[in-house]
Amino acid sequence: MKSSSKSTGTDAYIRVGRVTGAHGIRGGLKIHLYSDSVDLFHEGEPLRLSMPDGSIRSLTIAWATPHGHGLRMGLDGVNDRNSAEDLVGASLYYEKARLPELEDDTYYWFDLVGLAVIDTTGRHVGRLDSIIPTAANDVYVVHGEENGAPTETLIPAIGDVVQSVDLEQKTMIVEMPRGL
Repeated sequence: MKSSSKSTGTDAYIRVGRVTGAHGIRGGLKIHLYSDSVDLFHEGEPLRLSMPDGSIRSLTIAWATPHGHGLRMGLDGVNDRNSAEDLVGASLYYEKARLPELEDDTYYWFDLVGLAVIDTTGRHVGRLDSIIPTAANDVYVVHGEENGAPTETLIPAIGDVVQSVDLEQKTMIVEMPRGL
C-alpha cells in the first residue's frame, strides 16, 4: 500500500506548496513543497496561486530547480524582487486532472483522507483524517468513537493491514494488527 503526499485543495485543484520568500533580484521564489516529488514543476506548467488576501492568480512556471526540501522557482511575469515578495504566503495549487496516473494499489493522499475505515469484522473504526509519513511506511490517523468517547487509531499503511480501498464507496477495509 503506497500513497503520495499531496495535500488537499479544492475539487479541481490540489495544494502542492507555499511561497515562503523571494530569491534573488530577478523574481525568483522560495517554495515549500507539500509534495514528496518535484516532478510536477516543469517550465510551461500552469499553477493557481491563492493569495493571502483571498484572491486567485493563474501563472505559468518559467523555471524550477530543487533546493533542499523545496524548490526555487520562477513564474512568468514575476521579474523582480518586489513582484516576488508580493507572492510570499501564497499557496500553490496544481490541477488534479494534470496529475500523473499512479500504479495499481497506490493512491494520492487527497483520495484517502475522508474515507470511512472499517475493519474486517465490519466494525466502523472511524474516518481517515490525516496521514503521517515515516521512513518505513505511512501511518493513517483515524478518528472515531467508541462508547460515546472519541478515539484515535494509528494504522500502518501496509498491504497486510489495508485489505482494500474503494474510492467510489469511500471506504477502506483494514485487518487490524494485534493491540489496536
